[in-house]
Amino acid sequence: MNQLAMNQSKTVMRVIPSLLLICLFLTALFCGCAQIILRPPEEVPVFAKLSVSEYPRFVDDTNYVNLSDSIQQSLSYLKKRPKDMKFKFGQDVYETPHMVDSLVKFLEFIEKRPSAGELRRYIDENFYVYKSTGINGNGEVLFTGYYEPLLEGSLSKSDKHRYPVYGTPPDLISIDLSLFSPKYEGEKITGRYTGRTVVPYYERKEIETGRMLEGKVPVIVWVKDPVDLFFLQIQGSGKILLENGEMINIHYHAENGRPYKAIGNLLIQKKVIPPSEMSMQRIRGYLNSNPEEVQDILNYNTSYIFFKIEEDGPLGCLGVKLTPRRSVALDRRIFPLAGLVYIETVKPQVSGNGEITEWIINKSFVLSQDTGGAIRGPGRADIFWGNGKYAETAAGNMKHKGSLYFLILKPYPNND
Repeated sequence: MNQLAMNQSKTVMRVIPSLLLICLFLTALFCGCAQIILRPPEEVPVFAKLSVSEYPRFVDDTNYVNLSDSIQQSLSYLKKRPKDMKFKFGQDVYETPHMVDSLVKFLEFIEKRPSAGELRRYIDENFYVYKSTGINGNGEVLFTGYYEPLLEGSLSKSDKHRYPVYGTPPDLISIDLSLFSPKYEGEKITGRYTGRTVVPYYERKEIETGRMLEGKVPVIVWVKDPVDLFFLQIQGSGKILLENGEMINIHYHAENGRPYKAIGNLLIQKKVIPPSEMSMQRIRGYLNSNPEEVQDILNYNTSYIFFKIEEDGPLGCLGVKLTPRRSVALDRRIFPLAGLVYIETVKPQVSGNGEITEWIINKSFVLSQDTGGAIRGPGRADIFWGNGKYAETAAGNMKHKGSLYFLILKPYPNND
């Protein structure tokens, strides 16, 4: 067991006998002493179950490329789940074996490379379709994108590599409040255990400017640029090219429990970037041109991400490898994990010099394999674009409306 794991185990052992003490502080915590994550209101509908006449005209723009790989990743997750695990599609509930059957049957069919007409007939006859109610119940979903960044780094701190990528702090804890009462199901708090009580974990400014973790938390790797590190945290995973030529995969492991606040909104409020021009590339351009403002702007986002090394990657919240253009991040509190999804939105066409020439229709099947701090509610979805220049361009500029549907195999007698 490495030192980080040993420290975390010791912290947990200190926490267990102190649960009664923690109970005494719950009232204070609910008044704002630590981040509280609440389940979404149950009265808000997530899905509208469609009749066959309302089904979209299913087509896969990329002729099923990489779709089989992504389905296999969801299957690897589902086959490790308890058979009685529940997956909610609005008012309808299905268990793990049915989720598996749905993906297996769909995989067997698309491996035949069916035509658009054959695809539609097969879905009409064999699948139920549930449409996301979207933003304010209007059926519109805002699609954004994310990608896997590549950074240069070093295992040793130097004048060139000065910014730490931290592992998980040993004093960071997350408390499942459902352990105290069933009425708190789906709720948790994240904070710092001091030996006597739980307090909010350090926010970004305290970590980066106040250096509250220096010498206390293991550093996985050191990188050159604080802006690159910031966007690595936003993306949640990435690759680090070390000076010796070795490549390591790092992945989200924990967060400080503080609210995520988009620095793009801050720059809009400051009237330095118009809303219509907002993109990751525009943010980078402004920060590069105004280095004296960088730290204050980054500190606006109080959330902070801690990483771990993985043998492969990138991995989504299911612990399976994400597939470029086939994995989508959704609100895992309300959408079924590992499910088959159909999206209708747009994607960029990019010129040889990396500029977007136009946005074209994107209709494709994807899998619900990830989540994100800013992905909340039935009106948000985040497409994983992979790595490389196109992925960075697509992820950094995508902010477009569309529609999102979940598919599930019709139960017995149709398909059992």
